[in-house]
Amino acid sequence: MTEVEILIQALKNKEKLVAMLAPSFPIMFDYPQIITMLRKLGFSYVVEVAAGARKTNEELKKVIEANPEKKYITTPCPTIIRMIKKQFPHLVKYFPPNVDSPMAATAKIVAEKYPGYRPVFIGPCIVKKLEASEDRPELNILVITYAELLEIFKQFNIQPVNNPDDKFDIEESGLPRIYSIDGGLSHSGGLTLLFKKNEIKIVSNWKNCIEVLKNFENDRTVKLLDILFCDGGCIGGPGIKSDLTREEREKKILDYWEKNQR
Repeated sequence: MTEVEILIQALKNKEKLVAMLAPSFPIMFDYPQIITMLRKLGFSYVVEVAAGARKTNEELKKVIEANPEKKYITTPCPTIIRMIKKQFPHLVKYFPPNVDSPMAATAKIVAEKYPGYRPVFIGPCIVKKLEASEDRPELNILVITYAELLEIFKQFNIQPVNNPDDKFDIEESGLPRIYSIDGGLSHSGGLTLLFKKNEIKIVSNWKNCIEVLKNFENDRTVKLLDILFCDGGCIGGPGIKSDLTREEREKKILDYWEKNQR
């Protein structure tokens, strides 16, 4: 069975499910309308993966502060991780140890707050399916893309409904909401304060990534590589169904963050 088929069956069986919305969701869905629609679909709770991103940032910052002289490759991107392991295995040693991705960190939060509920990650990335099944099977995460969610809404005849009182059950109103744009990790995690400007390299788009990875070890200036596979970051993920340009997608993320700060 595909992830979509598994989720449809779980919804029909009224299983206990928690939706985990990735930070790129404002590109395709209005807030809080998407919360209302997910509840109508059958999710008991809806949480923001940006909350897990804050945990990721905290873990990462601790590692760097403990060893500030080292070089690091930081990414929440399972595609980049697989690319490095396959094409640049000598660079694996630059991954910060024991740092969860935002998806994994959010799943742990869900397991603690809602025991017995299955986390369902909804985002722009198809390779997150492999991260869930191959890298973190113990977290029992089901992964679907935004495009797949649209099909599920259609199948269950869930129409756009506005309920201004709906909100995330677990939310993050700060900078981790910009995680999906390139540089979002560095800026939201305060890593720009730990390094000089020329010591941080922010890169997205697989073509740029390959070139930077080839030169990483020989580049004595760069100490932190913040890298994402898709163009512009996760806002360019294949699971997004949108005609918006890269700049328009980025603006959607920044507007959502700015309008919903607390």
